[in-house]
Amino acid sequence: MGMSVGAGGGGGGRRGRRRGKKALVSDINVTPFVDVVLVLLIIFMVAAPMMTVGVPIDLPQTRAGALNTETQPITVSVNPQGEIYLQETVIGIDEVVPKLEAIAQTGYNERIFVRADTAAQYGTVMQVMARISAAGFTNIGLVTLQEQQN
Repeated sequence: MGMSVGAGGGGGGRRGRRRGKKALVSDINVTPFVDVVLVLLIIFMVAAPMMTVGVPIDLPQTRAGALNTETQPITVSVNPQGEIYLQETVIGIDEVVPKLEAIAQTGYNERIFVRADTAAQYGTVMQVMARISAAGFTNIGLVTLQEQQN
């Protein structure tokens, strides 16, 4: 029943050497990497349509200074009665896109500012913005006044 306990630990006193065993493989296992990439791909495919709901606009920040632009932006305004103005001319909602395409100097990259009175109907403002966006204009901004700090 006696067991001898040696100081070498069964390896004959040689540490770090593996006799009769295969050497360590230093290749990268890409299977977990591919699994993670596929999961992320599925997540982004599901999330991407949710991010594009609504009209894409870029809102100016409240404390931002005036924009430095070389060209004057095109302004579309909606008053409380629901009348639509292109610059200073009254137009119908069906005329918004054709007139914008006619006066846009840089094509669909033209900066368009949409101004609406606080008493204007939300539906009218959204119809105007949706038509402009559906026509292919990408730089649509809402004009606001800076907050008054007391």
